[in-house]
Amino acid sequence: MPNPLRIRALSVAATAAVVSPFLTGCATATSDGVDLSPPTLDLSHQRLTWTDCPAPSEAEGGGSAPAPLPDGGRWQCATMKAPLNWNNPSGPTIGIALIRAKASGPPSRRIGSLIFNFGGPGGSGVSALPAFAQDYSTLRTRYDLVSFDPRGVGRSAPVLCETDKQLDTFFQQDATPDTPAEQRTYLSNTKNFNNACQARSGKVLPHVRTTDAARDMDLMRQVLGDTKLHYFGISYGTELGGVYAHLFPHNVGRAVLDAVVDPTEDPVESSLGQAKGFQLALDNYAKDCVSHAGCPVGTTKSDVESRIAKLLKSLDTKPLPGVYPRRLTQTAATNGIAEALYSKDFWPYLTAALQQAYAGDGKVLMLLSDSLNGRSENGQYSNLIPANIAINCADQKPRYTIADVKARLPRFRAASPLFGDYLGWGLLSCAGWPVQGAWDHPTVSAPGAAPILVVGNTGDPATPYEGAARMVQALGKGVGVELTYKGQGHGSYDSGDKCVQNAVNGYLLNGKVPSTGAVCT
Repeated sequence: MPNPLRIRALSVAATAAVVSPFLTGCATATSDGVDLSPPTLDLSHQRLTWTDCPAPSEAEGGGSAPAPLPDGGRWQCATMKAPLNWNNPSGPTIGIALIRAKASGPPSRRIGSLIFNFGGPGGSGVSALPAFAQDYSTLRTRYDLVSFDPRGVGRSAPVLCETDKQLDTFFQQDATPDTPAEQRTYLSNTKNFNNACQARSGKVLPHVRTTDAARDMDLMRQVLGDTKLHYFGISYGTELGGVYAHLFPHNVGRAVLDAVVDPTEDPVESSLGQAKGFQLALDNYAKDCVSHAGCPVGTTKSDVESRIAKLLKSLDTKPLPGVYPRRLTQTAATNGIAEALYSKDFWPYLTAALQQAYAGDGKVLMLLSDSLNGRSENGQYSNLIPANIAINCADQKPRYTIADVKARLPRFRAASPLFGDYLGWGLLSCAGWPVQGAWDHPTVSAPGAAPILVVGNTGDPATPYEGAARMVQALGKGVGVELTYKGQGHGSYDSGDKCVQNAVNGYLLNGKVPSTGAVCT
């Protein structure tokens, strides 16, 4: 099954040719978002029609239309046409959903557009940007804040697989199978999910690679009227930014990569890194809890973790009441714990969730799990997980078997007693995927690119800190500039740390590159 803990990335190889896109005429769109009408004009000259944003679609996560900004600024949305297949730019097109908030400062001070990707892969930028906009209000003084739903995501020809009801069942299954029969069932369920993706979204699946999204971003740059791409990539967005820099090094403007995906790792190494990262975050949570008088979930770090392990073992055979009528399974509880480790701000929720679970109530852990899976309270799922698996499987070349996983489980268990099995079995996610993967890891070398600020967090569970230095090295001499934040949680800028924010703002707003190896504590 798709492993929600692996929501970030491995990507696709770059091709050498840069192709010229074309604009469609009258629309003849199919149900999967592909426009079959004949192209007529150069797509880089298309004019976007910006209007007030509608409420997010189900695939984007649902909810209400974004409210105006505190200064009265309004959110505007538009759709950009892009080739379905960048190797056939005169063929069918798809729409790429965009959102923006125009710069708040004087026009004479405006630098251009600052394009955000908040990660995943599979996350909707159209939904995320309004949610986080206040964190970027300083940057908005000189930039239009812009984000988008990458192809396959949200309103951009979304990948759809199983129904909401089927997904409820799918996410309840045992994702750490113990017996041969359980292992065969797990593999069969994974293949059934993947077959559903092919049945509902087959036209789109070959064209959702990270290089496709990077080419969309360069088209976006042109359509928005910018000579350089100014970019803020978070989590998987760092990989997308690195791939863009490799493809278009001379188009890179001021770029920041925060919560950095290691571009040197294959899927096994990446999952092992995450196992270590989530274990580190769990260790830090447990230490923090017992450092305060009266920690309600344990007396020592080892006691906290031992009680969690016993809970998960019990849930393997005896699920707890969760969100009616669903029950909290071992898989859902593992997801819920992981979700709470993404941010130190969520640690109190984890404590409350564990207290309730030890008392026989699994509701809070299940709500945390639902959040990680993209499930809303009304039972609808965004297409976060289908898009995540589609992009990862189009990007990554290896395909693993049950035997492959079993041979590697000792390494995963050594990396994390709690998360190791779960992340190890997640290697089967691409079993039977209908599209061949492109490579073992992305190419991000970008000779000639402007400096790219790379920010690593020493306590990041999802994108371990070591990936930042490796990204800097892979980008090449004189391109990557590393900034270290000694903090907790996934990412650095949104932690609120003033040292990090001042360094990032100084670069994006004034072009001041921090000294190499700078550290924020």
